Amino acid sequence: MLNERLNQQLKFMLELDKMKNLYRQTYVLHEDRKENDAEHSWHLAIMAMLLSEYANQPVDVLHVMKMVLVHDVVEIDAGDTYCYDTDGYKTKAAREERAAHRIFGLLPEDQQKEFYDLWREFEDSETPDARFAAVLDRLQPLLLNYTKGGISWQEHGVHKEQVLARNCAYLDVSDELGDAIKAIINDAAEKGWLK
Repeated sequence: MLNERLNQQLKFMLELDKMKNLYRQTYVLHEDRKENDAEHSWHLAIMAMLLSEYANQPVDVLHVMKMVLVHDVVEIDAGDTYCYDTDGYKTKAAREERAAHRIFGLLPEDQQKEFYDLWREFEDSETPDARFAAVLDRLQPLLLNYTKGGISWQEHGVHKEQVLARNCAYLDVSDELGDAIKAIINDAAEKGWLK
């Protein structure tokens, strides 16, 4: 028999496997399918390691990695709300809060708090670490959409102004990444991939 703490941790790990079947609106580059939440979170963790040198303020890379690895766990219950779905955003916060309590509640008490606090910090987006995590969360799908010829933007009829509005609050987190985001958006619009 395993001890209760380990049982709780393993139950949580098995619950996270559901992220592999939660598909986002962004396509992967080398296949004709959409990315899942697990792939997205892993990609962000790699980006945190790779791109932390571009943060305008010092960041704790390990902390950022932890945040991006858990930021979408709530979507197991709440679902993935497409970033340009205005109706979905009306209930997103409440759905995700309920999901956070249930899913992180599977963990031992100390880890419940740690994981919930990481998720909440990401959602509140007030600390330098959380703001850096957020800019990565915006850059990653932007890069995939751009490299894939703007496929999901075109499928959803996304306008340049929508993409700029989603990203504008984070352009000051990193001068270099902010410039890259603006360049991608402008070029995608010039190519006709954004309305």
